[in-house]
Amino acid sequence: MKPAAFDYFTPATVPEALALLAEHGGDAKPLAGGQSLIPAMNFRLARPAVLVDLNRIAELAYVRAGGKDAGLVIGAMARQRAVERSDVVARAAPLVAEAMPSIAHPQIRNRGTMGGSVAHADPAAELPAVMLALEARFRAQSSTGERSIPVAEFFKGMLETALAPGELLVEIAVPALPARTGTAFLEMARRHGDYALVGVAAVVTLDTKGRCHTARIAGFSVGDGPVLLAEAASVLAGQPPSEELLRAAGDAAATRDVDPPSDIHASAAYRRQLVAVLTRRALARAFERAKSAA
Repeated sequence: MKPAAFDYFTPATVPEALALLAEHGGDAKPLAGGQSLIPAMNFRLARPAVLVDLNRIAELAYVRAGGKDAGLVIGAMARQRAVERSDVVARAAPLVAEAMPSIAHPQIRNRGTMGGSVAHADPAAELPAVMLALEARFRAQSSTGERSIPVAEFFKGMLETALAPGELLVEIAVPALPARTGTAFLEMARRHGDYALVGVAAVVTLDTKGRCHTARIAGFSVGDGPVLLAEAASVLAGQPPSEELLRAAGDAAATRDVDPPSDIHASAAYRRQLVAVLTRRALARAFERAKSAA
């Protein structure tokens, strides 16, 4: 298959890219890694009249420790493979580091970008759920200014975000983890590199007595976007971790937090079972890591 005809621009700076997006409006699409957009264009599922290629904008390809408000900041054009291999990421955001090898295959991660995956908002993608669990913030720019969007307001539905026409995601900021915090990531796929049937990202913080102080758990491949498993987290609040508690949290996630779809890959009932099992296992791992971090 070949894409429909389009005009092609290769800006070298963010202002140049924003000016092109503003000029062409809804006819233009930004091109980051292209791992989702290009196949969609080849199948004529997407027909942008203009492509604004961001790959020459070196200023957006960075990974660094954050300032006082963030433990980690990642430029939107940072390659997934670079993030996977980054010692800075491993120290500041171990949940991100743990999730990266589950994203497709190394060849895909060599080209795929952090901002592209987040902005694409595929409900089966790992990074949106990881960012939801970590309470990330997203910096967006347009030709008229910039704004910071909390993750709770960013994902709007199937392949839909809060980004407005002409607006670019330019940076992801991940808050520093509190003391006594552990994280864990698990997913189940038919084969490694396939889209997950279900996945779970968990962040838990213990109080000084070893009880659950806070928990944020996010699931993916269970709805129209990443899903915060709030009922499961509420079961944990103020409680010391135990096998029974984790089982109750997993059951709450499966029965009260998600309404998963059925498709050719898995039934809704099977996905609910996976949610229960993966939530329990991810929480067990996260609590063990939180104890080690105390």
